Amino acid sequence: MPKHVTILFIGDIVGEEGLGVVRSFLPSLIQKHKADFVIANGENTHEGHGINDAIIRELLNLGIHVVTGGDHSFDKWKVFPYMRSNNHILRPLNYPTGNAGFGYGIYSIPSVNVSIGVINIQGRTFMKAIDDPFRSVDWAIDQIQKETSLIFIDFHAEATAEKVSMGWHVDGRASVLIGTHTHIPTNDARILPKGLGYLTDAGMTGSYAGSLGMDVKVAIKRFTTGVHQKYKAATGDTHISAVLAKIYIESGKCMEIRPFIFPEFNKVSEKPSRF
Repeated sequence: MPKHVTILFIGDIVGEEGLGVVRSFLPSLIQKHKADFVIANGENTHEGHGINDAIIRELLNLGIHVVTGGDHSFDKWKVFPYMRSNNHILRPLNYPTGNAGFGYGIYSIPSVNVSIGVINIQGRTFMKAIDDPFRSVDWAIDQIQKETSLIFIDFHAEATAEKVSMGWHVDGRASVLIGTHTHIPTNDARILPKGLGYLTDAGMTGSYAGSLGMDVKVAIKRFTTGVHQKYKAATGDTHISAVLAKIYIESGKCMEIRPFIFPEFNKVSEKPSRF
């Protein structure tokens, strides 16, 4: 048995542009990085907000094992029956009891004789007033640890302080925690003292020619008028924001975590700075 497994995480896939770049490059990225298990946040895949069962099936066919969600998980009600009967699509665990879907699952990693637990939770700061994510994640970790020490968490939250605090909260009890929701990749990937691989936000998979995947003219109008505008997806300049994490099988601790963007952004300048 190998000493570690490689997890590939795909940051928030936004609309058809995001799906298009995933179709084009994900299979080759899986092969290039020898990913054993692939997780993707898909709550924005259908028209920029929500998801449907056809998209879920397509993502599975492309090599993704688990699709996580967030505050848009419940935007398209037609997916609810699928969410109730399939645990490869997750929604935040800490939504009140009675909502469709699963907040965590335990999955076999195809290439090795080991399982991994995946938890999807959502923050509360500047977001919907739902159940406490800290107590919810404690409960889920206790359940998963009965079967495996490999635990991956997608924390869908707005406030960086809440994400950082959650990282320290689960350090030593989970393998990797990656933040989602803000659509902007952060530069703070690190391994905390007790072995948690941590990143505040993975960023967005989709069009960077707009504002967080939204058409830039519509986004600017929303800010200048103070009035909600009908969503219109941006097009062009598409990229995959992703994270590679290697986890020791025996201990469940993270040995390496590395975010990347593909294709890379154009360099701002190659000229030396005078500062």
